[in-house]
Parts: sequence; structure tokens; C-alpha cells
Amino acid sequence: MTPTLTAFERSPDRGRGLARDMRVRWALEEVGQPYEVRLLSFEAMKQPAHLALHPFGQIPTWQEGDLALFESGAIVLHIARRHAGLLPDDADARARAVAWMFAALGTVEPPIVERSMALMLERDQPWFEARLPGLDERVRIRLDQLSRRLGEADWLDGDFSAGDLMMVTVLQRLGGSGLLETCPNLEAYVSRAEARPAYRRAFADQLAVFEASQAGEAGGPRACQGEVYAVRPPGHALNV
Repeated sequence: MTPTLTAFERSPDRGRGLARDMRVRWALEEVGQPYEVRLLSFEAMKQPAHLALHPFGQIPTWQEGDLALFESGAIVLHIARRHAGLLPDDADARARAVAWMFAALGTVEPPIVERSMALMLERDQPWFEARLPGLDERVRIRLDQLSRRLGEADWLDGDFSAGDLMMVTVLQRLGGSGLLETCPNLEAYVSRAEARPAYRRAFADQLAVFEASQAGEAGGPRACQGEVYAVRPPGHALNV
């Protein structure tokens, strides 16, 4: 059965590939699995039908037969365990790749998200300018630690894995901040991942959804909210 992924009808990232369904799209492209997408408005995400899939009313969710999952990390791990291409065959290397997934989401992402939310919600507060250096420093500490561990390697532990996929999607949230550029090997690491054909296909798919939503706002055709609108064969362009 072809799995169904939920995504924003109008992504707040404005087509930059930062919405968390991008992680799942990329993973599916890496392992060569087709999928369908159901677009949701913010209002639909609050409704009982979606809350039954995701108790916190967010995206993405994953449905495949009787299985329903939420949280992008859990979904990517499920895909990586079921299909070859994102986890090594060696048991120890496999465990290390999973550890890097957890490190991306549990150690590196929190200070980055905290900084992003402060910029979005607190910029007008009188204490914001005094708080920002501390937020930046917490991010820099994690970047410095990660940079030292990566060194001159292409990937975190041998070949590209789900650990790299998750780490790169976390680091991308620093785009435009100037922080990632202080660690040239991490900047090159992200660029190397973004050059992967699977990433480029996934990014094009997510961008196409945003561009279709913009066309709808301008009076042109757009995908219908709540409908499964595409079957995504691996390696082919998405037609919206």
C-alpha cells in the first residue's frame, strides 16, 4: 500500500524546504519509495480527524494501511528500518546512525529552534537585543562540537545515513543567520547533502506545493485542501 504523508497546504516556510514533511519526502526519495500527499490547512490541523493522527495537531503524519505515525524523526526511522539505503547493514554502524538521528533532534535542534522562535515572536520586546547573544552562543557551542566531530569527513559516520539526513535538515534552519558560515566544514556538509539527487527531487516537490498555493491565492488553480493530490513515483517530477 502506498503511504500517505500530510503536509501544509500553505507552508509558512514559503517554499524554503524547512517544513518537517521535507525530512520524510527526502527519506522516501533516498530509498526509492512512492508516496501520496494530503495537504492540510491550519484549521484542518485542529480538527478531530487530524488530531486522531497527530495529538499535537502538527505535520507531518504518515499512514500506511493500519499504521499511523507522527513526528518526523519517528517516520524517517520507520522508513529507514523498512527500506535499504538509509541505515548501514552492520549492526553497530546502524546503531550509531540512529544515535546521530537522536543527536540531531535532541541536542542540536533545540537551541536552533529556540533562537528561531525568539526572532519570530520576541523581536519587538525591549529585552530581545540583550537576549540574542546568549541564544547565538548556545547555537555556536553545538556547531563547534559538531564541526570538530565531523572534521574533514563527508558524513558523520561512514556513508550517508538517516543520521545525516536529520542533521542537515536541522542545520538548514540557520540559513541567513551567519552562524553556520563560522564552521566551513558544516557549511560544506549541508551543501553536499543538498546536492544529492534525492534531496533535489524532494525539495522540488515541496516547492511545487507552495507555488501552487500562491497561484491559488492569485486566482489560478491550486491543489484542494484535504485531498490526496499526487502519487509520487521515485525519481520522477511531481505534477501538481
